[in-house]
Order: sequence, then structure tokens, then C-alpha cells
Amino acid sequence: MTSTHDSLQEEIRKGGQVQAAEDALAGAAGALGYAVFPVDCARAKSKSAVLRAIATAVDFPEFFGGNLDALLDCLTATVLDQPGPGALLLLKDINGGEPALAEHLEDIMTTFADAAEYVRDNGKVLAYARL
Repeated sequence: MTSTHDSLQEEIRKGGQVQAAEDALAGAAGALGYAVFPVDCARAKSKSAVLRAIATAVDFPEFFGGNLDALLDCLTATVLDQPGPGALLLLKDINGGEPALAEHLEDIMTTFADAAEYVRDNGKVLAYARL
């Protein structure tokens, strides 16, 4: 293993938002035993579309409410239910330039940060990257 790989694994173990190339993140997280969820947001032009993309990628229950409170609940439940130490979500191609999405993007990312803190307090890790 390289020191870059080791330092990336350490960043993932801390949880929260991480930055690196998709392949490097997925490889490092997989080596740690984390569940890796790629989320394709390329077609999402609104908050609800991003939430649907996340719900589909992570296989949230059918009753997922489609709002930020439901996102927080489902993210934390999903990570806490993982058999391994945690999960990495790769939020791919979120277009912050879309007017219907731009005003909600900070709230979505804050929800991820809140979920990461909650699962950390409960012995697991949620790492996420906006690619």
C-alpha cells in the first residue's frame, strides 16, 4: 500500500466529507470493509430528484418520505445496519448550477454532515464525496 492510499483510508475512517477520485475512494473504502454506494445525480435537476437518486442507490424503503428529515433518518439507519464499519456514498455529477437544485444543495450536504456525526456517535462511519 502507498502512503496516499493509507492517508485516504484514514480520511474515510474519520467520516464526513472526503475528497479524492472516485476509483481511489471506492478502492480505499472497499479495502476497509465499507459498503460503497455510487449515486448517479447527473439527471437530477431538483432537490427531489437528488433525493430519489440517493434513495434508489442506497435502496431506501418504499415509504421514504422524500424530504431532508427522511434522508437523515434513512442514511443513519442504512449505515447503522451495515455489517461492516460503515459506508461511503459517492454523489456523482450533482449539478449545483441547476436553479431548482442550487438553493437546496447546501441543505442536502448539511444533512449528510449531520448523518455522519450521528452514526459516528453510534460507533459507525458515514463518509461521502461530492464528485
